[in-house]
Amino acid sequence: MQISLSRLLTCLAAAVASVSAAELEIIAKARSCLGSDEVLSSVNSVRYEGWLIAPDPANPGKETKAAMEIVFQRPDRQRITARSEKTVEVTGLDGYEAWQRVHDPADPTKWRQTLLGPDQIKRLRANTWENLGYFRGLDSRGGRIEDQGNVDVEGVACRKLAFIHGPGIIFFRYFEVSTGRLVLTETEGGGRIREQGETIVQGIRFPKSIVTTTKNAKGEDTRVTITFDKITLNEPLPAAEFAVPAIAR
Repeated sequence: MQISLSRLLTCLAAAVASVSAAELEIIAKARSCLGSDEVLSSVNSVRYEGWLIAPDPANPGKETKAAMEIVFQRPDRQRITARSEKTVEVTGLDGYEAWQRVHDPADPTKWRQTLLGPDQIKRLRANTWENLGYFRGLDSRGGRIEDQGNVDVEGVACRKLAFIHGPGIIFFRYFEVSTGRLVLTETEGGGRIREQGETIVQGIRFPKSIVTTTKNAKGEDTRVTITFDKITLNEPLPAAEFAVPAIAR
């Protein structure tokens, strides 16, 4: 199963205006909607555990299910594991190194491991920040936030912001003007990501599930849903959990 959260969150570039005072206000609202500044700033790591349901590419009309574990650690570490009956796929980021390893759970001798390229590493680093930065501090990493103005999203008055990490790596997010609630995230391929439900963990509001809708080759909508059963903050995470695995002889 070739699925990773970072691939669901790749974004396109667009011509935009500069940051305004109103944008700073909506960012403050967006953060307060999740938790206090003190609590959000104290997060060093997040571990999500749950399930991923996606269309089965080999059997149209059917779905596949995989156990998911997604880990982010400041400043630039990430590990995503998808376990199904047939495969275990792990994608890791350790600073400026990234890798992917796939093996057969029934036969550990059947595996393949790949080092990811510079563009993939940049996207994983951006995705890690997006999951730990809580909308503030992108400028400290050489990125910027630009204003796309007020827009209507299915009857909800929103402020559209572009979180620009670099060329071709931009997260377009729509925040409800009145509350700061994240209503929608868009991706470069036309995908739409929505958060559903909520879970409060140590004073921070997390979504219960994330639904990503994209178009397949036939132009039909396909959905990938990740549901979180457990979220853990600030646990001790050894560096080896993210490092490129040694290839045993």
